[in-house]
Amino acid sequence: MAAKIFKNYIGGEWKASSSGETFKNINPANKKEVVGRFQQSTARDVKEAVAAAAEAFPAWKKTPAPKRGEILFRVAESLVKNKEKLAQDMTREMGKVIKETRGDVQEAIDMGYYTAGEGRRLLGETVPSELNEKFCMSVRMPVGIVAAITPWNFPLAIPSWKLIPALVAGNTVVIKPASDTPLSVHHFVRLMEEAGLPPGVLNLVTGSGRGVGTPLMDHAKVNMVSFTGSTETGSLVAQHCAKRMKQYSLEMGGKNAILVMDDADLNLAVEGVIWGAFGTTGQRCTACSRVIVHKKVLKKFTNLLIKRTKTLKLGNGLNEKIDVGPLVNEGQQQKVHEYVKIGKEEGARLLTGGSYHRSGGCRDGFFYKPTVFADVAPKMRIAQEEIFGPVLSVIACRSLDHGIQIVNDSSYGLSSAIFTQDVNRAFQAIEHLDTGITYINASTIGAEIQLPFGGTKGTGNGHREAGTAALETFTEWKSVYVDYSGKLQKAQIED
Repeated sequence: MAAKIFKNYIGGEWKASSSGETFKNINPANKKEVVGRFQQSTARDVKEAVAAAAEAFPAWKKTPAPKRGEILFRVAESLVKNKEKLAQDMTREMGKVIKETRGDVQEAIDMGYYTAGEGRRLLGETVPSELNEKFCMSVRMPVGIVAAITPWNFPLAIPSWKLIPALVAGNTVVIKPASDTPLSVHHFVRLMEEAGLPPGVLNLVTGSGRGVGTPLMDHAKVNMVSFTGSTETGSLVAQHCAKRMKQYSLEMGGKNAILVMDDADLNLAVEGVIWGAFGTTGQRCTACSRVIVHKKVLKKFTNLLIKRTKTLKLGNGLNEKIDVGPLVNEGQQQKVHEYVKIGKEEGARLLTGGSYHRSGGCRDGFFYKPTVFADVAPKMRIAQEEIFGPVLSVIACRSLDHGIQIVNDSSYGLSSAIFTQDVNRAFQAIEHLDTGITYINASTIGAEIQLPFGGTKGTGNGHREAGTAALETFTEWKSVYVDYSGKLQKAQIED
């Protein structure tokens, strides 16, 4: 049976790309299964999509923000009704286990409900004027046309972080999803259409970074680029946008760490590290890839960690009993294996894993065994570079201060965590860990949509997603002065 062909969505119509070509969306748990075929689009398709967004922008901007919010609330309701189907299709195209893909959909639901309410807020400020009979306020205005470029590891959640705030603020959008996971975004856009989103307000163009991403961010009418992906690609996005004086929001890599102090609940810490390191097969920007353990409990903690790691079941994520799914594609599988070789060459001690997993029902997928290295020095490549796979480095520390120093010795600054029973240590960690997110007695993953999400240093460029902070990304401030004195008053000027 031939795989279904999915089309672009431009100006309210589902249409084939100008190239007439398509690409395969492969199930990473079974590379023989083609989930669907998607349009291999070109700059011509991008031009058409941006033109549709530009044409729709004036009317969408004029639509009262509460009405925009009502449409997005209906999208959230549709996500609830379709949650299981969306989760199963996401597992088929991306690989992570079904419990996690249900969580991915739930995050989009939460974002929809939460941000739809901003249609009745979009808060500004009123402040007193220094002059009599003069009123001062600030209001939010949409940025304009937004290009959203999204990754494959959260195929619905991350698009929701971009699309829902951008749309409620009055922007129109062209989205390019990752080529490994276009089906989830296709479903999302279709639900937007069914909820009553006007034609041209949201446009979907699939294809490669070179064929779609570059012409999209270079287009003269695109006012802002919102990108989530690798730091290397994010740097290129920044260069393109800076040359054209475009706004851009970057959410990039991480080398996240969990501190385990000598007073920690070690069983709880092990569960937190396992979840952070091997949830989503380590393919999260917030994944725990370093655990920094106080030397007093290092041996006991490591023994517990290895014992627990060896219990993890690998397989097709549609099986409810599976703990760890495949890596997203063969290239990612090979990259992880290369880093394992690097770790061995650097002198780290491999405790478990370190090889492809091809037994049982995993023969035709991109599976890799959960891997743990001990005796890792903080400056080793496996302790510094983002691997984006199920590889964990165990690093010893002498004290809290030493542990914090190791955490901060990174070019990234996304997420961090500490396990301790000492409230003083917890607050010292909050103050001194140089990351955008810090967890106390929890893993490095599990952000909630009502708080800002993002990081420092090489992780981002200062913007935040989620929460009300997302509105800062997708709106411009306008200051308004209303003088009702009937005469010309001059601020800061003495008569």
